[in-house]
Amino acid sequence: MESNTPTGPGEPGEPTRLTKKGHACVRLEKAGRTLVIDPGGFSEPDAAVGAEAVLVTHEHPDHFAEDRLRAALEADPATEIWTLESVARQLTAAFPGRVHTVGNGDTFEAAGFEVEVHGELHAVIHPDLPRITNVGYLLDGSVFHPGDALTVPGRPVDTLLLPVHAPWNKIAEIVDYLREVRPRRAVDVHDGLLSEQARPVYDRMLGPDGPGVAGADHERLAPGAALTL
Repeated sequence: MESNTPTGPGEPGEPTRLTKKGHACVRLEKAGRTLVIDPGGFSEPDAAVGAEAVLVTHEHPDHFAEDRLRAALEADPATEIWTLESVARQLTAAFPGRVHTVGNGDTFEAAGFEVEVHGELHAVIHPDLPRITNVGYLLDGSVFHPGDALTVPGRPVDTLLLPVHAPWNKIAEIVDYLREVRPRRAVDVHDGLLSEQARPVYDRMLGPDGPGVAGADHERLAPGAALTL
């Protein structure tokens, strides 16, 4: 699926290309530089290979797969990772100086993208389960990946990477989250456990005939498909 809307993050004349990878993973390319978010165990083995920067939202294996990160780090000695402490401590010894620990409120530049860190905790899965840390990443003030949380970044968002299906959410919460963030475009992520039968239901609920999605364009990309922001 391809869209050529000439708006999005980056400097004028430098559009960002977003490629959907497996489950919660996305690959963003701008001006010849590449950044990948959440190459986990449900994404392709080479999902992060060739990226200059990799961002990881939290430690759950569908977002953090050590073999995916090692493949990227070993393929290119210039590749660096930004993530929270629970993930960073598993990689720092093997790749000193290339793994950076971040938390809520931090800002940095990675692969030519200006990155803001938002959020602190994973969504509640069940009251009996302890909550782990989770951060979301806002790129160029425009594209937001919340990880496993319904974090509201507190500023307008052009493209929201929307975690549509997980053990910790239900569709009513996703609709309300979309209403609150009010992006121009919502692109499905965290969809690796959805069956083909379920996808039309989510498309209907989140599309233009759904229950009040604040006018956002809803996009569902197959793994490997891309759009230009």
